[in-house]
This record gives sequence, C-alpha cells and structure tokens, in this order.
Amino acid sequence: MSAELISILVLVVVFVIATTRSINMGALAFAAAFGVGELVADLDADGIFAGFPGDLFVVLVGVTYLFAIARANGTTDWLVHASIRLVGGRIALIPWVMFVITGALTAIGAVSPAAVAIVAPIALSFAARYGISPLLMGAMVVHGAQGGGFSPISIYGSIVNGIVERENLPGNELFLFLASLVANLIIAAVVFVLFGGLKLSRHRAEVSSSNGSAGDDRGKGTSLESEEDTHLTLPRIATLIALVALVVAVLGFDLDAGLTAVTLAVVLSAFWPDTSRKAVSEIAWPTVLLICGVITYVGVLEEMGTIKWAGEGVGDIGVPLLAAVLLCYVGAIVSAFASSVGIMGALIPLAVPFLVQGEIGAVGMIAALAVSATVVDVSPFSTNGALVLAAAPDVDRERFFRQLMIYGGVIVAVVPAVVWLVLVVPGFG
Repeated sequence: MSAELISILVLVVVFVIATTRSINMGALAFAAAFGVGELVADLDADGIFAGFPGDLFVVLVGVTYLFAIARANGTTDWLVHASIRLVGGRIALIPWVMFVITGALTAIGAVSPAAVAIVAPIALSFAARYGISPLLMGAMVVHGAQGGGFSPISIYGSIVNGIVERENLPGNELFLFLASLVANLIIAAVVFVLFGGLKLSRHRAEVSSSNGSAGDDRGKGTSLESEEDTHLTLPRIATLIALVALVVAVLGFDLDAGLTAVTLAVVLSAFWPDTSRKAVSEIAWPTVLLICGVITYVGVLEEMGTIKWAGEGVGDIGVPLLAAVLLCYVGAIVSAFASSVGIMGALIPLAVPFLVQGEIGAVGMIAALAVSATVVDVSPFSTNGALVLAAAPDVDRERFFRQLMIYGGVIVAVVPAVVWLVLVVPGFG
C-alpha cells in the first residue's frame, strides 16, 4: 500500500473515531500527523509543523477574544438593534443584509476570511437573540463572501485570472465573477428557504425608543430595546471604535486580522478589566484545537505529496469530461480542509493538458474549478466555516459543528456535479 493511500485511510479513521467516541477531532488529527509524519512520510517535527495554521490560530483567538469583550459590555446587542432599525424591524431581511455586506467586502478586495471574521460575530449574535438558525446565518455570511470573491479586483479573482494568464489559457473575468456570484446566490436562497428564512417574514421586531413589554413571536413583534440597550456607554463607544479600526486596518492597510483583533482586545481589556476579565475563557478553544489539528494533518498530506498524487491520478484519465468532474470533486474535497487559493493554484495547471486540446471549454472549466474549490468553505474545517463556528454564541457547539460538517458534506457532494453540468458540459470558452 502506498504512503499516500495510507495517509488518506488514516484521515478516514480519524473521522470515524472522533464521531463515534466524542473525542476532539483536532487532538486526534495532531496524533495522526505525528504518527503518519514520522512513520510513513519520514518527516521531522519541522516538517510536521510546517502545515500548522499559525495565522488562522491567531485569527480565531483574536476575533473571538475581541467579540467576547463586545458581548460582555453590550456592544453586540447595540449593533443587533442598530441592524433591526436599519431594516425597519424586518428580521427576515437581516440574513440578506449580511450576505450583501460580506459580498461587497470581498468584491472590493477584502480577503474572504477577513470579511467573514468581521461580519460573522455580529450576524451570529443577531441569530442567537432572535432565534434564527445559526446554520442559516452562518451560511449566508460565508456564501456572501464567496459570492463577491471573484470580482476582477478581488483577491481570488486576481489570483485565478493571473494563473489563467500565466498558463496561456483563454479567460473571461466577468464570466468567472458571475458564475461564483450566481452559484452562491442560488445556494443562499435554497438555504434561506430550507432553514426557516420564510418563517422569519412573519416576525417583526418593533423599533422602540422607550421601555416596552415584549410581544409574542406570532406577528405582534418583539420590543427590541430596553433603556439600557439604547444608550451608548463609554465602553461601548470604545468597542465600536475598535471594531471600525479593525475594518480599516484589515481592508485599508492590509494588516493581519488576527493580530489586529488581539491588539484591540488587549487595549480594551486594559481600560475596562472588569467586563473583559472573562473574555479569555470565552475564546473558542475547543474549536481552535479542532481546526488547527485537522489543518496540520492536511499539511502533512501536502508535504508528503498526497494531494498532488490524487490530482495527477485524475488528470491522467483519458476521458476529458470525466477528468473534469473528478478534478472539481478533488478541488471541493481538499478545499474543505485546506486553502482554497492553494488548491486552485494546483488544480488549474493539472487541467491544462486537456484544456489545450480544445475538447473542454477553458472558461467554463476554470469557473467550475473556482466555484467547486470555494463554495465548500462552509465546512467547519475551512477558515470561513471555522470562524462561523467560533463566533456563534449560546449554541451547543458540538451540535453546530456536526450541522456545519453535514451541510459542508452536502455541498461537496452536490455542487461540483452541478457546476460541471452547467459550466463544463456546454463547453463555454
């Protein structure tokens, strides 16, 4: 049995044990990375830790730390109320507002995880307060980010279009952008319907500037503000300034979201230690362990060439259409655990041999690969999915993790086949 096949089977065993024995999958993945790295791949400790996502670790810790402080001093409640006022109390519009905001951020150049890190904590706080499915709200945020992710001036769009140009393939920047936008918009609409979005239209939060009794949830509405919630206290003002500073630093100056968030959280803690004291304990440490362990193991797979081995095996198939759909699935499966951009950078060159033959339309194939490799970022093992999981307050985190994993699995199973049928089979490009 080849080393590559052994590494894949070990990953399957990790999933099975974690699911059946309720052991943190990240801890299992670290152990698997050590065992496979040392015994199968002949990697030393440096080689094993090469895949440890230090940047993601800091993002998860920093963002959840900062927003734990914001929850403690009531800033997130104030933001939720402000969102309700913005849409006139129409709760059903909020998930779409979050979709549009994250899409706009990525379309103008924000890195997708940075946009999700900024929006997800606010969106999930709103979901917790108004009884909206956290899966619905989280999916809307992630699909919004990916919907805008391939505009001609976006990070993803620039990278993919650059790869296409370097490989001397025909490209269409607008087609790529619209393919991703439409795919994510359709998925978001389906999720909205399936997970209770239509029912939200029957509920309306009453915008009130004074104390009022809460109405029931059956059409009378809910008074959304108490006297305490309507006032901007000094800690809340400072926290709002910190959140704005996070957005400006990340989007305007390209600073690291995690390091910036940690710094801002520390500053707030120094001025208001009482409300910030418990924030460190509210950092989603089990989620951090889970995500960092799994991604470290995937890094071992990359170091030992397992991912390249799988991609080349698909590329060697003599039937172009079959190879195309399999490459879409490889991109989706691997991207659910690893960097979407890195996977696209590896898969597009693998597709070059049969694209230059003219049997497969290059424009459609590249768009299909791009969508397949990014739409799966709702997986809790991807950066965006991990941020959603970490940002959700007042949830059964294990249950929410399983929901995200199942939802991500459905996306992985369905979307590559659909985009292959719609974008590749007709021969666009």
